Amino acid sequence: MNVFLLNPGLHGAKHIPVFLKENYVGFAWPGIGDLEHVSGPEWQKQAVQAYKAEGQTLLEILEEIGSLVYGMQDGDYLFVTDGDYVHLGDLGDYFYVESQEADEESLNHRRGVTWLKSVPKAEVHPELKSFLNRGAKIAMLEPSVSQEQLEYWMTNSAKPRPEAAISVLVDEETIARALDLLKEAMSSGDADRRERAAIAILQFAKA
Repeated sequence: MNVFLLNPGLHGAKHIPVFLKENYVGFAWPGIGDLEHVSGPEWQKQAVQAYKAEGQTLLEILEEIGSLVYGMQDGDYLFVTDGDYVHLGDLGDYFYVESQEADEESLNHRRGVTWLKSVPKAEVHPELKSFLNRGAKIAMLEPSVSQEQLEYWMTNSAKPRPEAAISVLVDEETIARALDLLKEAMSSGDADRRERAAIAILQFAKA
């Protein structure tokens, strides 16, 4: 599956509350109609005709359309940065909404999103941070990732774990002595003591 990023700092942060409430992300692209059944060459022709006098804007719009309408697929995932938070969503289908006003406020071109999780940006896994900091309005993470990898990123944050701080306070010599005592306890005539020692050693091995 593919993972995409929408940067509201470039797209328009004011749209984020609506996106989260109504479960979609969208773009305006005035002058370009419904693209649901339009082929690649045809939509490019429509975009060029509508924005040929806009220069750099035309290139940006071609990239946006290529990503939202044709690049994203049902089942892909989307990250949206939102101030100090990051929202993760499961992407759905592209759809077009008719509007009475053909302006930049009418986000006619939309893709459904089922929002799954929001996490503080400071706690995002380090492997994701460089992707989320990209200076593009819309971008795709390459290469594609597995469901397991994405879940790992979202459940293993960059926030230091308490046990990591504790381990710094205990030197290796002390740990070795403690393990020696536990090993001795496993030879004890007290079955309960042997069991507790075995559990403590196994917990240490898994840490």
